[in-house]
Amino acid sequence: MAIAGAATTNTAAMTLPRQCAALSSGRSKAPCVVRCRAVAAAAAACKVAVRDAVAPVRRGASRSAAANVAGMWRQVQGCDDWEGLLEPELHPVLRGEVARYGELVDACYKAFDLDPASRRYLNCKYGKERMLEEVGMAGAGYEVTRYIYAAPDVNVPIMEPSTSGRGRWIGYVAVSTDEMTRRLGRRDVVISFRGTVTPAEWMANLMSSLEPARLDPCDPRPDVKVESGFLSLYTSADKTCRFGGAGSCREQLLREVSRLIESYSKSNSGEDISITLAGHSMGSALALLFAYDLAELGLNRNASGRVAPVTVFSFGGPRVGNAAFKARCDELGVKALRVANVHDPITKLPGIFLNEATTGVLRPWRGSCYTHVGVELPLDFFKVDDLTAVHDLGTYISLLRSDKKPHLAAAASARDRDDGGGVLAKVMEFVGRQRASTLPWQDAALQMGGLVQTLGLI
Repeated sequence: MAIAGAATTNTAAMTLPRQCAALSSGRSKAPCVVRCRAVAAAAAACKVAVRDAVAPVRRGASRSAAANVAGMWRQVQGCDDWEGLLEPELHPVLRGEVARYGELVDACYKAFDLDPASRRYLNCKYGKERMLEEVGMAGAGYEVTRYIYAAPDVNVPIMEPSTSGRGRWIGYVAVSTDEMTRRLGRRDVVISFRGTVTPAEWMANLMSSLEPARLDPCDPRPDVKVESGFLSLYTSADKTCRFGGAGSCREQLLREVSRLIESYSKSNSGEDISITLAGHSMGSALALLFAYDLAELGLNRNASGRVAPVTVFSFGGPRVGNAAFKARCDELGVKALRVANVHDPITKLPGIFLNEATTGVLRPWRGSCYTHVGVELPLDFFKVDDLTAVHDLGTYISLLRSDKKPHLAAAASARDRDDGGGVLAKVMEFVGRQRASTLPWQDAALQMGGLVQTLGLI
């Protein structure tokens, strides 16, 4: 069962053909085979470029000798699916970069204004020029170029009478400074998304039915399906937003990232560019949707045909689409590293019982099941006296920054033991232990929403 408002999502998604074509300067009309060949050529070039950089690591030499971001940035961005960087232990360069992107996501939470009395309620507390500095990241090495707003096509008149249907600040676009670009070995365009906070967003998360994404007007691909709530959040618009959020989240992102790619391609023709999307929880779903959309439209290629790699760093992210969505992301060269606590129930949703691992008599339905995209980086953290930490972004970052090495093999074993019943028990225990005096109602709503999805009630 889908919540009212889901039926209009596809309408919003299909109002963009002319704008998308204009944004891509005709590139979105290129035949699919051309796009895929370009991706394949870029992937082959990536493998050659990183071979020498990672050879010392694969030969068993000291990893500190190869600990240079600029020398192996394509590998860090997932050029060959992080082969040799995750096991037997997490490569220190990758560890540092993943944690760094997590902190850029955490900045969204620190800057989000949840004071109903504030004129910036549900928006960022600070201006773009000083946001990172205000949240304690003055030396992050990025300049924020645009704030991004999203308005889920879901009305919650009782729970949120003054803000239903309004756009909320969901994240930001930033580009690396010249100094950071030299350290990274390329110009990095970062798009950072926060997770779920407002009631309308919680409700959008519960819209767990699959529906065709149809984001490319030239090649709608009805078999590629995504969760309707995430699609609604991505494609719905609030025309009354007074903080510059004209158009849907999608339209804002396509305009800004296209502008940056074109600008830096012209001003620094020989400079490599990467597009990095990072998000927590619901934000990771938006990151993956935009990564797919950007690559499908071919907007990660400049006028000369040079491809900018598109990488998603997901923290505690849910599943987003079906097997066809995953296959298309793989075909387009979208790379995703899913940082997932094996005890985090949100990473098991939606599709806890019908997913990529479905076998037996249900195997014929695998194509319609939710399927994770990308490569998993499993972490193992569970604290009985602080169950909220299993999904907390700060906990994810702390574990990555810790001197203690995450035991990935042990984490994988724990994941394998985590059947549906185990996850359900954890969610129920999680909800049962909530205390109103110490946790905001949103946290309880998240867990209850997860429980409802787990039980298959929607």
